[in-house]
Amino acid sequence: MKNSVQNRSLTFAKVELLYHDFILKLSSKSADTKGTYDRALREYLRWCKNKTRIDIELKDIISYKNYLTKTKKLSPVSISTYLTSLRQFLNYLVSRKILKYNPALKVKGNYRKLEHTREKLTTIEVRDLLKSVKRIDERGFRDFAILKLMSSVGLSEIEIIRANIGDIKKQKNSTILFVQGKNAKEKNKFVILSNELLNIIKGYFAFRIGANNNEPLFQSAGNRTRGKRMSTRGVRERVTTYLKNAGLRTGERKISPFSLRHTAIATMVSNGYSIDEIREKFRIGSKVTAKIYFNQTEQK
Repeated sequence: MKNSVQNRSLTFAKVELLYHDFILKLSSKSADTKGTYDRALREYLRWCKNKTRIDIELKDIISYKNYLTKTKKLSPVSISTYLTSLRQFLNYLVSRKILKYNPALKVKGNYRKLEHTREKLTTIEVRDLLKSVKRIDERGFRDFAILKLMSSVGLSEIEIIRANIGDIKKQKNSTILFVQGKNAKEKNKFVILSNELLNIIKGYFAFRIGANNNEPLFQSAGNRTRGKRMSTRGVRERVTTYLKNAGLRTGERKISPFSLRHTAIATMVSNGYSIDEIREKFRIGSKVTAKIYFNQTEQK
């Protein structure tokens, strides 16, 4: 049945101005969340740009979703992210009484298949990946440590960049690294650092003489950003570079930086760890998500 409440149409200039206002209102959000909303809404603006008047009704949101699916050919996960960002933006317009209702609330994102879209690496492939790193300078020692942490204890990109030197602590007979995941408010989870991992990190610290506990565990080594905290994009680009150098990004397989974390988890599944142990060890919130690793590992 057609909605009896209709939103008034807006000019592109008005929507663009409101978009900038909305992004400014996200100052309390994390940089990653703000960046995701910004990128997603820029796509919506590109879709709207050539329209004389912009209608924001149910049929228009469905049309936008079809554009993301058929024209942009985005993955189900990306489409859901873009629609979530649009919902939040339209909620903001409703709160300002610019719109009477939010039609995006009635448009669901595409369902994510209950499987991971990235493959894991074999033991030999992890070895080849690590061998591709030349440990001759600060960047090489840093990158080697990052790859080891991701492939052995499953650190995510966000956990890598949020870690500080002071997050490494001694507890009883173990050395641990406290981490803060994507949706975590504090560093209340940890991974145990083996002697091998600890020595690898110490090798990198040889280039960080005088560094204090509040400094990032891994910092940029670029000419313009030296000493600053690495970004998720920076970590992803470095890992991708080594995957290519090791011949693992051939286009025939779905290999990405996430494959390193996937590898670490799949290895523990193969070693007989339970779902609850996997959830705890790798900071996985949902039991359904953890079970995906079991299903995929058993299928191999």
